[in-house]
Amino acid sequence: MFTRKKERLYIRDLLPNPALEYPSYYTLSPALLKNEIFLSTLEALHSFNFNFFQNPKSFEDLFNTLQSGAYAIFKERYIVGYFGSKAMYLEPNGWRAMPLKQEAFVLENWLIG
Repeated sequence: MFTRKKERLYIRDLLPNPALEYPSYYTLSPALLKNEIFLSTLEALHSFNFNFFQNPKSFEDLFNTLQSGAYAIFKERYIVGYFGSKAMYLEPNGWRAMPLKQEAFVLENWLIG
C-alpha cells in the first residue's frame, strides 16, 4: 500500500516574525503545502492579520465557504477545513475531526475570507 509522505511546515519558514508561535510546525501533505488559499489562511492566523476575514452573516455563508474549498478560522485559534463531509481542524500532527460543542454554533467564533 502506498502512503503519501507528509512534510513539516515550520511557522518560522512561513513568517519571519509570527505573532503566534504555537504550534511551531504543522505536518501537511505536499498538495496542501502548495495550496495558496490554505497558506494565506495560515499566515493570517499566525500573524493575527484578519483584515481579509469577517464573521459570517449566517451559517449558510460559513458552509458555502467550507464547501468551496476555502478555510475558516475558529475562535482565532484553529484553521477549519471540510473534507469528506466532515469539518476538521488543524493540529500540529494533522487534521482532526472537529467536535460540535455549543461554541461551534456561535457565528462570532468564526472568521471567513
